[in-house]
Amino acid sequence: MRQYFSPGSTVLFQGDSVTDCSRTSKGGGLGIGYPAKVAAIHHTLFPDSGVTFINRAVSGNRVRDLLARYEEDFVKVKPDFLSILIGINDTWRAFDHNDPCPLSRFAKEYRELLTKIKTDLPTTQLMLITPFVLHTDPAKALWHEDLDPKIACVKELAEDFDCILLDHAAVLQRVVEDSDYSEQALSADGVHPTDLGQSLLAVAYLEKLKIFE
Repeated sequence: MRQYFSPGSTVLFQGDSVTDCSRTSKGGGLGIGYPAKVAAIHHTLFPDSGVTFINRAVSGNRVRDLLARYEEDFVKVKPDFLSILIGINDTWRAFDHNDPCPLSRFAKEYRELLTKIKTDLPTTQLMLITPFVLHTDPAKALWHEDLDPKIACVKELAEDFDCILLDHAAVLQRVVEDSDYSEQALSADGVHPTDLGQSLLAVAYLEKLKIFE
């Protein structure tokens, strides 16, 4: 095992409902999803590290919402490590509210957010996590035309801004292809991970940081 975070570090999780995972509806804390699982595993493996884990994700958020709460929920937290999982609502709103987010706007807003972070928090390490959709709801297969270019955009931004990239979409696809787990077992609606799906994301998060090596 290898401790990635320096002793006393602050780790911030940002994003939408996948990361929020009951945080806002139950009065704060880490929620019950992968942020809480990452923190629990880390505290178990490194009980004396003094690392603080903070979740400020908000259900329903799009990239523009992260920009709107940037000062309060990014700058004031002053994280040493920051992960961002955002983008599914930038696709979803095109289908349920006729409020699309063109790729050009998505890229512009996400690039603006990362530029602000790199300027205001120059020592903060960044991880970008790609959004995903599974086909437990067959209608969501149509989302790929809009979502896949946004996933590619996140990958490009991770390279441009020297961020760690966690390709969540690819992780889930490999799990489905290489195991006995069905898409339904990972996400009942294709967007929100089940407890198993959240656990797999937590493990992938920590594996990306090589903590288990």
